[in-house]
Amino acid sequence: MRNGRKLKWAYIRGMFLGIIASAFFLPSYMKLESTGNNIFYVTLNGEAVGSSATENVEGYVREARRRIARESDAPVLLKAQTAVRGEEVYFGRVDSEEEIVSNMAAVMEKNERETLTRSYTVKINDFTVNLGSSEEVLGLLDAVLDQYDKSDAYSARLVLDPSRELNVLTTQVVSRAEASEREAQDQDFHRTAGMDAVLEQALLDAAPDYEKDFSDYELGLVSLAYGDMVEVVEAYLPEEELTPLSEAIEMVTKKEEKNKIYEVVSGDTLSEIAQENGLTMERLIEINPTIEDESATIRVGDEIIVTSPEPELSVIRQEQQYYEEDYDADVVYVDNDDWYTNDLVVRQQPSAGHRKVVAVVTYRNDTETERDIQKEEVLIEPVPKIVERGTKIPPTYIKPISGGRLSSGFGGRKAPMKGASTNHKGIDWATPIGTAVMASCGGTVTKAGWGSGYGYVVYIDHGDGRQTRYGHLSKVLVKAGEKVSQGQKIALSGNTGRSTGPHVHFEILIGGVQVNPLKYLS
Repeated sequence: MRNGRKLKWAYIRGMFLGIIASAFFLPSYMKLESTGNNIFYVTLNGEAVGSSATENVEGYVREARRRIARESDAPVLLKAQTAVRGEEVYFGRVDSEEEIVSNMAAVMEKNERETLTRSYTVKINDFTVNLGSSEEVLGLLDAVLDQYDKSDAYSARLVLDPSRELNVLTTQVVSRAEASEREAQDQDFHRTAGMDAVLEQALLDAAPDYEKDFSDYELGLVSLAYGDMVEVVEAYLPEEELTPLSEAIEMVTKKEEKNKIYEVVSGDTLSEIAQENGLTMERLIEINPTIEDESATIRVGDEIIVTSPEPELSVIRQEQQYYEEDYDADVVYVDNDDWYTNDLVVRQQPSAGHRKVVAVVTYRNDTETERDIQKEEVLIEPVPKIVERGTKIPPTYIKPISGGRLSSGFGGRKAPMKGASTNHKGIDWATPIGTAVMASCGGTVTKAGWGSGYGYVVYIDHGDGRQTRYGHLSKVLVKAGEKVSQGQKIALSGNTGRSTGPHVHFEILIGGVQVNPLKYLS
């Protein structure tokens, strides 16, 4: 009985020692030192993927991603959120790198969110649209041209932009006929290479020039180009971010109201400017802070904001046109040095002429921008208007800007800022930066540039000891020594120098002393 108990105890002790030995020698288990957390349980997207001896598992994630990427022709977007929980144990099972990576790849494949599609992003100024193929990009670009190219004589191409370091494509518009002709010429050159080609070119160069008749001109469309910079880059995007071609064409060709600048010319009125640009007077006043009401004064050179409907991608086209027209000769001016500049007398009334013309007319979308006469035949000579005018500068001053709010008068005042004078030597009009500043009176520019506290300035000498000064400008448009006439645009208003806000500072000096300009403005 006693021997049986001894045998049983020996058996139990042997089993216990065997378990301990196997814990040391089996490859899946290892003795871990007591140094804090020494085994780390890893989960990916909420699922356990194994245990690791290190908490840095990013290398496992990258390898799992690579395995999935190798099995797919297109890039894939994978959800991969890892979590690592550490524990301190004396014995523990640590998975191999292969096991952890394989488990991660399986979880990623199960949680794969979306496959990205090879696509093209088209950028036009600040506008972008994503299309599914290069064919769709060309379809979009050709659709823009087709608005003006009814005979399908031109087509768009994508070419590498040489000004960019990266692989950015831009556009090129080519004539189908010229491309075919160039190809045929290249083939002819190879057939007639050598001396024959040289002689053929010499005969062409020696052909006599002759004046074209009206019937020699080919009328119609002569060139097409895009009026905006187009950039195209290859990208990989989710399919839902791609725009159908028909919708993209609608977006790019639809005309939207966009602001542009109109410079006032002689004879303009506010009502005419509004009408010619499809605006009501109320809308014109609303978008121009310097125009107070319908009776506001405008001068030649004033810049007025107007709107015009334009698409995202504009087209510049040239058409060769034949027409007959009545036209006026340029006005002939006869200067009289004894008269003031506001003295004008018409010495001869004009009479219109008549002519036949071939001209190349340039348009931006539907708006004419230039007219270049190629040939004309005058049928009736025009009689010019002859005007005698004075050259002497009248001793009068005009307000140098249109609109504006009188923000500081002449003389004593409270200093608007530290270091500013309490004796204001001119007057200030608050006005937005960029307002046209005109010469209050004609004369010679004596200073044009930086003027310390005045910022950018223009000084004009008017003779007889009179001078005007214009300060805090954003841009000077004249230079010292230049002759300017009354009402001529000399600068743009600003906020330079010692200034508390956008405005124009204006001074009149007589005999070198500042006087109150409000007493002299006509």
